[in-house]
Amino acid sequence: MKVVILAGGTKSTISNEQEGIPKPMAEIGGKPLLWHIMKSFSAYGYNEFIICGGYRVNMIKEYFMDYYIYQSDITVDLQNNKVEIHKNRTEDWKVTVVDTGLYCATGQRVAQIQNYIEEENFIVTYGDCLSDIDVSKMYDQHLKQGKIATMALARPTGRNKSLEISAEGYVVGSQHSAEENQAWTNACLFVLNKKIFNILNGHYELENLLINHLADEKQIATYKHKGFWTPVETYRDRVNMENLWNAGVAPWIKSQ
Repeated sequence: MKVVILAGGTKSTISNEQEGIPKPMAEIGGKPLLWHIMKSFSAYGYNEFIICGGYRVNMIKEYFMDYYIYQSDITVDLQNNKVEIHKNRTEDWKVTVVDTGLYCATGQRVAQIQNYIEEENFIVTYGDCLSDIDVSKMYDQHLKQGKIATMALARPTGRNKSLEISAEGYVVGSQHSAEENQAWTNACLFVLNKKIFNILNGHYELENLLINHLADEKQIATYKHKGFWTPVETYRDRVNMENLWNAGVAPWIKSQ
């Protein structure tokens, strides 16, 4: 099953680099945020990725084209124009990078990769969120409930819009405030059935499309995650994640 990563948008504000880079390419512990997200999925056996790029998408393409070299030690013979690779290190990943446009909404980006989805279900996540969500359990629940969409929920961090959830566990709407011990927010992770492509039209964010079209029909199931989850939206967020990584306690990676 494929994992679609929304990595478009504008230049990063979470890095102190002078030259603008895509937010998912800002580094945590010397590796792009995008790598950290992919590594967390591969821990559960999900190794096929579709990256929906936009701003400076060629930077993402070049990273994966040269990934083998980036991860290995090399000797460059400049006079003879030869490269010797030592300690070969790579990942068992198949990565498709798609230029989905600079100003597209997330719903539009997903719509553009329909031709790359052969399976009945697929995963969508954002390129600026980290978590220790058990993706395999979430996928199993999605299959059991048989809905068009399953949305992962987490506790709000203080700057996230809360979602209104029915007693049966379906998304029925959104709200801007809720009791702290009852509040849940979109955790930036979805399992979607291919039927979702029937509603992906217009300049809309993915979450809004799902709620507007599927909530009344009770076609958005939820997976409540009480563990680690955080958006990486600010420079401070990135520094906090880097501190966890450097201390060897990054919860989004099973083993460093």
